Amino acid sequence: MNVQKLAKLAEKGEIRGLELLSMEGGFYIARVKLDHVEMTLLDDNGKTLHLRSSTHLRDLLQDVPPFPCVLVQQCAHDEMCGTREGAVGALRIPFSLGATL
Repeated sequence: MNVQKLAKLAEKGEIRGLELLSMEGGFYIARVKLDHVEMTLLDDNGKTLHLRSSTHLRDLLQDVPPFPCVLVQQCAHDEMCGTREGAVGALRIPFSLGATL
């Protein structure tokens, strides 16, 4: 899904949420949730859109109606050190597409 398609779906109220996934290497990718499917946000060439930050995403979607967003970061320290027993879940932080103060 590209930004234009996301904007059209957001205007219709069909976007259920967006996960901004923090990736190794210092970039982010966006996963858009619809009712029964999740799709990666793509660039104009049909490749996965690499974002620099949540601010980059806000700038990109500044004219799009708001919908729920979550920043998802894995806990690399726990994975490397093995300090917890059992599964290690991702850190999930809700954020808004609106301007920050």
